[in-house]
Amino acid sequence: GSSASRMLRNQTRGERVCLTVAHLDSLVLARCGFNHSADYRAVMAFGTAYLVTDPEEKERAVTAMVDRFFPDRTASLRQSSAQEIKATSFIAMEIEEASAKVRAKGVADDEEDYELPIYAERIPVRTVLAAPEPCPRLLDGVTRPATLNGYSEGRLLEDALRDAYFVEYPNG
Repeated sequence: GSSASRMLRNQTRGERVCLTVAHLDSLVLARCGFNHSADYRAVMAFGTAYLVTDPEEKERAVTAMVDRFFPDRTASLRQSSAQEIKATSFIAMEIEEASAKVRAKGVADDEEDYELPIYAERIPVRTVLAAPEPCPRLLDGVTRPATLNGYSEGRLLEDALRDAYFVEYPNG
């Protein structure tokens, strides 16, 4: 985030924080309103956060952030300037506790409700990549690197990200 962010600047004291992430997999329509639901994956992590202040550690964080999604990309990029690193804040968090929950049941009606003439379904939710849109100001002869082939039109984002993760961290 921005170094000007008040919320990020206030993490310098080692505040206790909770980080929550949820991913919606589907909407579930049952035969009874009580059984309508959603399939999801969620994690809640608790720990102590601190602001990363060392410029070299911040540079490593930029590299890790970019290369996690696009393996080895930073090797081909212009190096971030000292001012860009200074203008960027990173928060690190020592995870002390975490819990995860997954709901992947789909339609789960009461047994007697399956005999009712009521429509029920699971509606999967997906994030699908669209066709890449090259920058209109690319120099002649600059082509899309083969390392981006995993980010192709019609591919699920989660598949592209998973593949990139295992390239960057082969022992996952």
